[in-house]
Amino acid sequence: MLSIDPKEIPTAKLHGYLLGAIAPRPIAFASTIDADGNPNLSPFSFFNVFSANPPIMIFSPARSVRGNKTKHTLDNAMETKEVVINVVNYDIVQQMSLSSTMYPKGVNEFTKSGLTMLASDKVKPFRVAESPVQFECKVNEVIHLGNEGGAGNLIICEVVKLHINEAVLDENGAIDQHKIDLVARAGGSYYSRAKEGFFEIPKPIATLGVGVDAIPKEIKESTILTGNNLGVLGNVEQLPTKENVDNFAKVNPQFIGLETAKKHTFAKEFLDKNDVGSAWKVLLIK
Repeated sequence: MLSIDPKEIPTAKLHGYLLGAIAPRPIAFASTIDADGNPNLSPFSFFNVFSANPPIMIFSPARSVRGNKTKHTLDNAMETKEVVINVVNYDIVQQMSLSSTMYPKGVNEFTKSGLTMLASDKVKPFRVAESPVQFECKVNEVIHLGNEGGAGNLIICEVVKLHINEAVLDENGAIDQHKIDLVARAGGSYYSRAKEGFFEIPKPIATLGVGVDAIPKEIKESTILTGNNLGVLGNVEQLPTKENVDNFAKVNPQFIGLETAKKHTFAKEFLDKNDVGSAWKVLLIK
């Protein structure tokens, strides 16, 4: 295990470790406008949503590591107190990347990237027409985290209006994660396409799981079942009753009398199919 004191390595190297380990990160494609009315567009992956009531998002344009310069986005947000946060999907990822080029102040990244400026309803900065979801925001506060290169600047934004392309909604009016096709930032030059890696896990708060501590020792110490497998097993509200196990065994006699390793292997196969009930019954068959 490599153990590092952040103060003992160059900021650029620390920056690389942080971005490589804290990933993937959502992207705030931030549109601002300066005091003279010049549009600016730039992506930031130090970003997330932090509140629904009020609707608050925070993103952080960090000072450049090498030149210790502030971003035009930060300067504009402090001047005008307004910003539009556009989400980035796969269809615009290359144009988004192009807009991150360090163009001189006053250059319109909408034009450089070929993206379309769309007038906002409540703020002056333009929306990205091609973005599937756009958030018009007012800037509530800017918190400066330092004065050296690499220091972040938290721009705390309150959403005053949002716009959603209906093409990314499902039949219930909710955002379909496959249709919206978001991308996220990782370390170096890497991105990830969110929909290619989706999987579902039942939320623990939906049920009161028995917990891994309630799992019999023989199962907890399995060399076949993984920590993830144990987590799934511990997320049931109650273990199958003896009657349930006996009935399962009558229908599936092939699982009776198995040695532990084989029993655990079959249980793992059921877990891989999201059939937690059958997995538990196999494990509890004598």
